[in-house]
Amino acid sequence: MSFFKRLKESIAQKTEAVTSIFKEGLTKTRTAFVGKIEELILRRKKIDEAFYEELEEILIGADVGVNTVMQLIDELRAEVKKRKIEEASELQPILSEKLVELLKGHASTSLRMAEQGMTVILFVGVNGVGKTTTIGKLAHKFKSEGKSVLLAAGDTFRAGAIEQLEVWGKRVGVDVIKQESGADPAAVMYDAVHAAKQRGVDVLLCDTAGRLQNKHNLMEELNKIFRVIQREVPNAPHEVLLVLDATTGQNALSQAKLFGEKSGVTGLVLTKLDGTAKGGIVIAIRNELDLPVKLVGLGEKMQDLQEFDSEQFVHALFGGLLQAAEDEAEAGRN
Repeated sequence: MSFFKRLKESIAQKTEAVTSIFKEGLTKTRTAFVGKIEELILRRKKIDEAFYEELEEILIGADVGVNTVMQLIDELRAEVKKRKIEEASELQPILSEKLVELLKGHASTSLRMAEQGMTVILFVGVNGVGKTTTIGKLAHKFKSEGKSVLLAAGDTFRAGAIEQLEVWGKRVGVDVIKQESGADPAAVMYDAVHAAKQRGVDVLLCDTAGRLQNKHNLMEELNKIFRVIQREVPNAPHEVLLVLDATTGQNALSQAKLFGEKSGVTGLVLTKLDGTAKGGIVIAIRNELDLPVKLVGLGEKMQDLQEFDSEQFVHALFGGLLQAAEDEAEAGRN
């Protein structure tokens, strides 16, 4: 069975609503990135050195990242040689297959939940990446699954951060544990964990300060928060999610490298993917860091925060191209 048929069958088993959220959210990337690949394949029918050079430029332009692009081009060259491919159109399913492999990695993309008792999820990241919005939307997601949720306003330094979380709390219908602006974030976490335990809450979502990642005192603060949570809930936090703004491209990758090294990050959230034509950054981040992308923001609606699915991602981008290649191959067989 061809790669595209397998991909189509796999997508068919998933909900149509989620498939359309991925498709709509990745429209800008599909138009810019995949449109250019399609144009290249139509223009240069044969696979030669000039073809590889242009493909390289397109991938780098879509923020796939230089290291990842070089690896991808090397793998494509090897496949072309092995399968004795000459036509550019035959490369489409191979490129898509390679991207699925890169995006999948080995780590699970599902959120780690406590086997029993309360799950604690900590959010880290610089200001302005959409951390509070992500927390609000995830609270909505858990609540719609029938779980009880509590929010902890641990970003006590940024003006308006506590109020912003409270607005989301009201919108979603969950309580927020807070202290005054400028309070010790670890003290807020202590209060939140105790409140969550008393209320028998299923999930505690914790916001943290987002000052720049190179400030030593921020990492000290995070370590203190870790110690407070772990003392009260062994094995917690169950996830430490680094929130990144996909529209910042390579800057998001460097943030991920710095934060990942220092703050015990277990997974990534990529926000604002609907606002960028450079969604290739997901591929770069997934390939260059040994961290799974757990959630993606694909729009402004509550349900637009989705668990990351590599097959949905590639299908949303390359589905049309792959269908055309499949139809062409089918016509050739008849």
